[in-house]
Amino acid sequence: MSFMAYEDSLVMLEKLDVGSVRVENVALSNAVGRVLAQDIVAKENDPKFPTASMDGYAVKFEDLALGSLEVLQDDNPAGKDEQRILQSGEAIKTFTGSKMPEGSDTLIQIENVTYKDGRISIEEGVSKGSSVRPVGEGYSAGDILIKKGTKIGFAEIGVMAGLNIAMVTVALKPRVAILATGSEIVDLGECSTNPAQIRSSNNYTLAALFEQAGAEVVQLGVVKDDKDSIMQTFQNALRSADIVVSTGGVSVGDYDFVKDIVPALGADVIFKGVGIKPGRHIMVAQKEEKFLLGLPGFAYSSTVTSILYVLPLIAKMLGKSRAYKMIDATLSENFTKRSRFTEFTTVNLHLVDGEYFVDMQGKKVGSSAILTNMLESSALMQTAQENSFVEKGSKVKIIVLESF
Repeated sequence: MSFMAYEDSLVMLEKLDVGSVRVENVALSNAVGRVLAQDIVAKENDPKFPTASMDGYAVKFEDLALGSLEVLQDDNPAGKDEQRILQSGEAIKTFTGSKMPEGSDTLIQIENVTYKDGRISIEEGVSKGSSVRPVGEGYSAGDILIKKGTKIGFAEIGVMAGLNIAMVTVALKPRVAILATGSEIVDLGECSTNPAQIRSSNNYTLAALFEQAGAEVVQLGVVKDDKDSIMQTFQNALRSADIVVSTGGVSVGDYDFVKDIVPALGADVIFKGVGIKPGRHIMVAQKEEKFLLGLPGFAYSSTVTSILYVLPLIAKMLGKSRAYKMIDATLSENFTKRSRFTEFTTVNLHLVDGEYFVDMQGKKVGSSAILTNMLESSALMQTAQENSFVEKGSKVKIIVLESF
């Protein structure tokens, strides 16, 4: 069987049309983890007027040379619309966040003066403009503060709250249906009848991965190796999901039915078989506006191929610019590739003095079933098809596994 080059499969995946991003409005308090479907634009400057950044006295800078200033009655607390115009030789007690009085240009901190009988004595001077936030220090009217396609976190929530945005437009979560195929698979909580059976983990691993990437997941559980049952499950999934992901049944064995069922559903196979390890028997198909992905059954294989092929579809449906973060890192030990394909290997990722390094210490070498290699500070190292050996100190491409 011939296999498509990994780079060619990515080009074909990128060309798939998922339609326009569907949106909904949600309350800001419910927006954490959602993806923005609109640019967040500042309507006014922040701050709108010069503002004190510490507690002290608003003064004219040139008056500090006088050594002593008269303090006007009535303080200037935060939230007061101060209307007085400061004259030469005067000071107004002003607090953090307060509007600076007109005529003032500097705030001298409380600890820099001594107050007595309605006057302050300057004990230690400050520079002009000290402790004053200028107009537009945070942002200016018209600035795009948060770009659409951004996943909303605590900072985005805080900025939007400061802009008085109570409802925010976000991308509708794409629905991903997951099913595991195989008569040897025992679902979570189900009693095993013999030691040769395999406990299902793929559908739970992938559900967590897709939810982390911003999708809504429909769990379809385990389907035994029966062609009619698998066909019916796929048909049901296509009625409600945007993407249907199955694990198992895509290889060349007698019980690998998925590879035959997907075309029988009327779906167009975009590609079947990619020169990657793990997961070379992956299949990507499309039926109208829906997508079907047949992934290998081994846990590590299905997880890696989900990152490479399912997450980009989810990202496109959400309007995100990328599905995952790729970086360059320095290899801390020699590496010998085990296949003739483009290979994805779990590595330990370390940040040392601002530079990324990777190594394989503690990672087990074996089949594509070892999911535990992805625990802790793991990442995926991509080794090109033409590279059989990578020398220590070389730069390598890394997929960061905490950036979905």
